[in-house]
Amino acid sequence: MRRSILAAAFAVLASVAVLFVGTTPALAEPTVAEIEKQIDTAWRKLEPVVEKHNATRQDLTAKKAQAKTLRNKIAPLQSQIDAAMDRVSEFAVEAYKGDKASSLNALLTNKSPAALVGQLSVLDQFARQQQRDVQAVIDLRDKYDAQKRPLDTLVNQLTKTEAELAKKKKEIDAEVDKLQKLRIQAYGNGSAGPLAPAPCPATYPGGNAGKAVKFACQQIGKPYVWGAEGPSSYDCSGLTLAAWAKGGVSLPHNARAQRGKVKSVSRSELRPGDLVFYYADLSHVGMYVGGGWIVHASRAGEPVKMKRMDDGEIHSFGRPG
Repeated sequence: MRRSILAAAFAVLASVAVLFVGTTPALAEPTVAEIEKQIDTAWRKLEPVVEKHNATRQDLTAKKAQAKTLRNKIAPLQSQIDAAMDRVSEFAVEAYKGDKASSLNALLTNKSPAALVGQLSVLDQFARQQQRDVQAVIDLRDKYDAQKRPLDTLVNQLTKTEAELAKKKKEIDAEVDKLQKLRIQAYGNGSAGPLAPAPCPATYPGGNAGKAVKFACQQIGKPYVWGAEGPSSYDCSGLTLAAWAKGGVSLPHNARAQRGKVKSVSRSELRPGDLVFYYADLSHVGMYVGGGWIVHASRAGEPVKMKRMDDGEIHSFGRPG
């Protein structure tokens, strides 16, 4: 009896051993925190590319406008040159060819030497004046050409850069899609938490800053779309640009460029409406809304929302206006 019990026990143990040896342990699903870390790492690499695209596009538009203005200035000068050259040609034909040849012959045969010298002097003065007029216009035209030449070179460079960025658009969109899938894996179609966990703004500063911060708070919940500046979607610098436009201040569509345009303020001086810039490369910006919170367009797959200001590597603070 005892032997049969021991045999049965050994049989069970052998079965269990075979079960464990013959199977591979299942890999654990990544936690929400791990997925968030993956998203943060990927987005830190992608957001500078987005901001570079914004800066290049805006710079290109401005340079093309300057080139157009110069072309418009140069065009009338070219017309003046053409008209002046036509007058010189007509004068030459009339004086030395065609129908005026008989008049010139009459001048040479019928006038006294003194009269002839006087006529030739008039012709010479007229020719010299024509030459001076033409040369003056040519000099002016060359001046504008000299100004336009480096601008054309710059526009060509910027156009090339934008074309290169345009080729990368599919790559950017593909990366955004990957981040969106990770986000859905973590949260489904919901969000990581409440979009406005505190009053927005915490206090109302009044004036232009009040208009800007009120507008920014009203955009909470709208989607992030890279390159967008409203009214239905935003990226980080697009949101601050649109908000401060309501306050009567024009900002460029690029976080680094915005930093260069606004007045620096210290942490102790912060008030709602001020801008908070992040990371050494100045690739992200949000708006301070008081109480230690900012509102920002954070990244693809997440709507405009509030977050703790210190949740990120702060570079500096700035005040538009």
